[in-house]
Amino acid sequence: MTTIPENLETMAYGPAPESTSAARDWLAKGPFGLFIGGAFTAAGAPLETRDPARDEVLAQVTMAGEADVDAAVQAARAAQPAWEGDPQRRARVLYALARQIQKRERLFAVLEALDNGKPIRETRDIDVPLVARHFTHHAGWAALLADEFPDTRAHGVCGQIIPWNFPLLMLSWKIAPALAAGNTVVLKPAEDTPLTALLFAEICAEAGVPPGVVNIVTGDGDTGAALVAHPGIDKIAFTGSTEVGQVIRRATAGTGKALTLELGGKSPFIVMGDADLDAAVEGVVDAVWFNQGEVCCAGTRILVAESVADRFRTLLKARMASLRVGNPLDKSTDIGAIVNPRQLARIRDLVAQGVAAGAVAHEGTAPEGCFCSPILLDEVSPASPCVSEEIFGPVVTLQTFRTPPEAVDLANATRYGLAASIWSENLTVAMDLAAQVKAGVVWINATNLFDANAPFGGMRASGFGREGAREGMAAYLRKGTPVAGQTPPAIDPRPATGTPDGLDRTQKLYIGGAQKRADGGTSWSVMAGDTRLGHAPFGNRKDIRNAVEAAQKAGGWTKMSGHQRAQVLYFLAETLDHQRSALAAQVDQAEIDASIARTLYYAAWADKLSGAVHNTQSAHVTLAMREAFGVIGLVCGEEAPLLGALSLILPAIAMGNRVVVVPSQTNPLAALELGPLLGASDVPSGVVNIVSGPVVDLAQVLAAHDDVAAMAISQPAIADRVERESAGNLKPVWHAPAVDGQGRDWLEAMVQIKTIWVPYGA
Repeated sequence: MTTIPENLETMAYGPAPESTSAARDWLAKGPFGLFIGGAFTAAGAPLETRDPARDEVLAQVTMAGEADVDAAVQAARAAQPAWEGDPQRRARVLYALARQIQKRERLFAVLEALDNGKPIRETRDIDVPLVARHFTHHAGWAALLADEFPDTRAHGVCGQIIPWNFPLLMLSWKIAPALAAGNTVVLKPAEDTPLTALLFAEICAEAGVPPGVVNIVTGDGDTGAALVAHPGIDKIAFTGSTEVGQVIRRATAGTGKALTLELGGKSPFIVMGDADLDAAVEGVVDAVWFNQGEVCCAGTRILVAESVADRFRTLLKARMASLRVGNPLDKSTDIGAIVNPRQLARIRDLVAQGVAAGAVAHEGTAPEGCFCSPILLDEVSPASPCVSEEIFGPVVTLQTFRTPPEAVDLANATRYGLAASIWSENLTVAMDLAAQVKAGVVWINATNLFDANAPFGGMRASGFGREGAREGMAAYLRKGTPVAGQTPPAIDPRPATGTPDGLDRTQKLYIGGAQKRADGGTSWSVMAGDTRLGHAPFGNRKDIRNAVEAAQKAGGWTKMSGHQRAQVLYFLAETLDHQRSALAAQVDQAEIDASIARTLYYAAWADKLSGAVHNTQSAHVTLAMREAFGVIGLVCGEEAPLLGALSLILPAIAMGNRVVVVPSQTNPLAALELGPLLGASDVPSGVVNIVSGPVVDLAQVLAAHDDVAAMAISQPAIADRVERESAGNLKPVWHAPAVDGQGRDWLEAMVQIKTIWVPYGA
């Protein structure tokens, strides 16, 4: 044993192990059954869960099958009406859950470290306190629900699937808002880390959770698939890989199940030339080597200004050398065990691919077993597998840039969009970059900050929907009943017999601010009974492609202020009023009046839907900015052809989006008539593009297009096809609650939340 003077000389850490006796006593209760209807079932088909640091079996849990999932859903369904009907009871129970977690915080922390391999310091000081925070926060929402979310209802029964990197924390992110909103839940923890979920199930009874409100089913991917497919589930919430998220999107297509997906990431960590480099290096430790790098929002792509890159590398390598990898139960450990040997092998394989592609690897040290040393991959190219693929381990790449625009280009050169970290002593520079990076969460001079009152979620292949804060609560509530509908009949392009209504006229598509002939050169007769109203162009895939390209080029509209967009929309209302006679050939005066009123309504809203400042952690301002998606595909309903089209177009462009519109198939002429009127009203070219034709085909092309960021549809009968095609780039699909409705909900559907953490008062 070293002496005190020797320790003072070396300042080396001594061992500081946490006792596992309480956790071992609890584990002795196993094997564990499922938690259904307020009680544990007898243990069934065994599934081992192991301690990755010691490679030993911790416990056996039950592999749930389809019958078990069905029993859990039935129990949740039976309990849901009474649970939703008593908000004060929900508030008390959620608060009681928070207190029970606090009373057992050491047991939860040790069990999590054993099951997952993460350091006890992180489970004790970060995970468990945040879990209690989430239940306390949502106890408040349960009490305030009637005032803050009027005219809403719970979805019903929620199926929730969580990953292995933050087992208990992800449980709280899912269960707390669901229960606060009046839903009941069936939760499936990850097969590698089910133990803290089962411990949580035990305390549900102590906290007064009624039987059936919370149900826990353990198992593997087949169990999760059974939960997703169950017809008794009203909403699915999933956190995990992008690939599985795509599978779930396709599996739920057309079922009417609400869906939120929090998926993978490859987050940029941007270090500007004026950054505090010592602080930024500590930021890398928190961004990449926290939780062994098994973090979806980890800042695994360092982008550093060339002018300070050499100094930054030197500091980073020195800090890597001091990181301690080893026993998760030792309080001085920085990096614990990788969750399982499969994940360790995947990490090593991707690192090898990166080195083969030209990367230079700098590694720390790690003990034998399921451990991985911290790794810096330098001199990487943007095409390297380690730059493009989510590694999910303690591995970071480093690239340099010369100018801020180059930093933004590198940051956005990924299919993901979960988070970003920006380091600069110039707040103007940092906020300018924050506005340009495509990420759902941005930290300035910080990283991996989380709070129950801060929205968290991604863009693009990182999923859609938000967890936490008001936005997370809204995801567990619904308004009204979904609208029914029928698929429009196939278009017959052959000449139709009928009396023309006035002089024959063939409309054109409206693309890029100009009227265009359809690519296929085909039109079809638009009929009203025996009267031929005119001919409409038969748009195809190429026309949609051209329209999306035009919309992409109209980014200046998004950069305009809300006031400027409002002025254009007011002008559009004037134009509609002046052109009544042209519109009257397609729709009646009542619809024209309603269309003008609708335009004035959204002109009024254009500069009024603001973001929010969320009360989170001290020394920070947490902003929730409402940002336009970019290009949105709109599929109009068959009723009210002019008003229905404007009801989708106006909220989308009022919020700064550009749109590609598929109008009513029954009568597209009214929407096509809008084209010249938009140009006459100073709506910039490409902001609104209108392509008529077979609605089913065009909607699927739009939904599959990678440059379309979101969809909004008023054709419920084709929801399955649109949602299935949307899985390619995981764009959200919003279903309009009415063909010709209006309201704040319509505006909120046209924006996504970007959460920005800014230092304040530190």
